[in-house]
Amino acid sequence: MTDLSTAHSGVSAAQGAHARDASPYDLAAMVAAREDERFSLHSKYLNEMWVRVLKTIGYDVGFTRGLGPYLWDRKGDRYIDLLSGWGVFAIGRNHPAVRDALVSVIDGEFANLVQLDVSTLAGILAEKLIERAPYLEKVFFANSGAESIEAAIKFARAATGRPGILHCAHSFHGLTYGSLSMNGDEIFKKGFGPLLPNAREIPFDDLAALEQALAGRDVAAFFVEPIQGKGVNIPADDYLAGVQALCRKYGTLFVADEIQTGIGRTGKFFAIDHYAGVEPDMVVVAKALSGGHVPVGAVLTRKWVFDKVFDRMDRAVVHGSTFSKNDLAMAAGVATLDVIKNERIVENAAAKGERLLASFRKMAEGYELVCDARGKGLMIGVEFGPPKSLKLKAAWNLLETVNSGLFCQLISIPLFRDHKVLTQVAGHGNHTIKLLPPLTLTDADCDWIESAFDAVIADAHDAPSAVWSLGKTLAGHAIKAGIGR
Repeated sequence: MTDLSTAHSGVSAAQGAHARDASPYDLAAMVAAREDERFSLHSKYLNEMWVRVLKTIGYDVGFTRGLGPYLWDRKGDRYIDLLSGWGVFAIGRNHPAVRDALVSVIDGEFANLVQLDVSTLAGILAEKLIERAPYLEKVFFANSGAESIEAAIKFARAATGRPGILHCAHSFHGLTYGSLSMNGDEIFKKGFGPLLPNAREIPFDDLAALEQALAGRDVAAFFVEPIQGKGVNIPADDYLAGVQALCRKYGTLFVADEIQTGIGRTGKFFAIDHYAGVEPDMVVVAKALSGGHVPVGAVLTRKWVFDKVFDRMDRAVVHGSTFSKNDLAMAAGVATLDVIKNERIVENAAAKGERLLASFRKMAEGYELVCDARGKGLMIGVEFGPPKSLKLKAAWNLLETVNSGLFCQLISIPLFRDHKVLTQVAGHGNHTIKLLPPLTLTDADCDWIESAFDAVIADAHDAPSAVWSLGKTLAGHAIKAGIGR
């Protein structure tokens, strides 16, 4: 009789040899062959409204390649990316160390996601993260920032026995139901209610409001971004220390959402590291931890909180996620942290951010439309505001009447179209353009950014000009689409 285990082993070996000898599956050729269908495929099967937005503002150039802080479109034109996938590509696109780590996992034929086992790579990545926050002891892995926030909500309620969840106005913690319940922008919530009960909002950077909200001792956790992504809002120097003191006073867990600000973005590994003695009960990370390839999120937490969730053997799997500790995600995280350390990327973010911020502050002194420049590291906001001169004020007021925040498009679109600089507006109805570039910028990249902004802002101070002509066009689109204040 044939030994079934031997027979199976033989088939597997033959299949493995065939896979290694066969011609590679050529996705690049498939994509190239159907490149002309890029927007029609999305319009038919995915989000047609987003395609219409891209075409309206002239962003339908079709990017075909990315490397470091640069993108190339279908014509071969090079752009500098100050968006970095909303902060995902902190070490730049397609970093070779992360790519090599992922290839090594695939070539190694690891026993991935056995489930009735544990992952060595997950243990290594958890160890590396805790080294950066030694006051915490445990890590829970998830597939995204939003999923990590959901875990933190559950952990906070389990640990405290309280129902309340507190967040700040203008916050953004994700778009799943729990995280959406803590979203400070109503446009994301409209049509999706009812949301999570017992979620409340207070002003950002307001310790008196926080104490009033905590005084009832029914709040499980206060979730706060050390620097708010929507607007690049930076708190007073004593705010986070005050948050910590009040949370401890009233028995509420202090949760720092470092999904965008963490992993070196602000010139420190965590944004909370700018403030001496600030040690939250949970720190949530994601985005940059992936290296831009395989999504991964994590909740770093105190052991006593973790033990309240996983408190018995029959509750060992009371919360989890099927793909959360997969070997590709863990390898991406390990490689990313090694790159951050070995290439001194946090230090580079601090230096280049200081240079750019100084340049933008100089522009704020010289141009009446620029009212502020703020940030830490390479998380920078350039805020525009009402001009004083009558000629510019009339044009500004016209745009604001049609749609609040429309002026920023008069800066971001020419930056993209004329200077090949990709940026984003910091939120709906917002007058701030946010820079969130890869942390690997060079001095030559800074020259490019500074000269582009200076040229576009200077043009905006001439009325009439190409910038204000664009404004009339955008206002017309907004009126036609029924978009108003």
